Amino acid sequence: MAVTIRPAAAADAAACGVILCRAFQTLAESHNFPPDFPSVEVATGLLSMLLANPGFYGVVAEDGDRVVGSNFADQRSPIAGIGPISVDPMAQNQGVGRSLMQAAIDHFAARNSPSIRLVQAAYHNRSLCRYTKLGFRTREPLSVMQGPALNAKFPGYEVRPATAEDIGACNLLCRRVHGFDRGSELREAIDAKTARVVEHMGRITGYAGDIAFFAHAVAETNQGLEALIGAAPAFPGRAFCCRPETMKCSSGASTVACGWSCRRH
Repeated sequence: MAVTIRPAAAADAAACGVILCRAFQTLAESHNFPPDFPSVEVATGLLSMLLANPGFYGVVAEDGDRVVGSNFADQRSPIAGIGPISVDPMAQNQGVGRSLMQAAIDHFAARNSPSIRLVQAAYHNRSLCRYTKLGFRTREPLSVMQGPALNAKFPGYEVRPATAEDIGACNLLCRRVHGFDRGSELREAIDAKTARVVEHMGRITGYAGDIAFFAHAVAETNQGLEALIGAAPAFPGRAFCCRPETMKCSSGASTVACGWSCRRH
């Protein structure tokens, strides 16, 4: 297979959406897990959103004039976040996935990004081996939490909608916890009215762009994260990922183990 890699364009959303849905469905069903994307329409909608946002980078793999895969990455913060990546099930095991991932790595290496992160299903050992060969290192397990909103409150932790005036404090908090901030993502979440902050003893000690699969939350303590999770009106999308020790409150939720890998240049 003579595969070429090129930048993704808005017109690729439909073809890539079909592949994204089928690839994740085939993988999940082979391991008896629910698929990440319930329909082609949902997958296509997600990719259309990424392609319309200049903060995301995308590449497409073609065999002749046929699209056989795609890879996307969030480049709104210094630490790039890769995904989703997908390959047509009929074109797998022929180096397409590796070429797509290498293209993203080369892109961020040229930008001098200090690190790249990704989350992958822990049951997919083949991709875990591929990422390891490409230089990624496994950091920690995550759990995918699914279930209804908790409507839980914690004494001393007040959660409220985030405003633009909170961005400076939230960025400072994120830099203290992780060493870099995700201010662009937070600003977009505030504009979308999904962002929330938690205050403890009169100051902001945590925030969340949303409690969802394609969002992030930061807090000084697990109690702050629990307050943000407990106050979320819903868990949009598939649900949300968290460290197993963080989710101490019970929601009757089901968990799916995931692996988090990271690469430093």
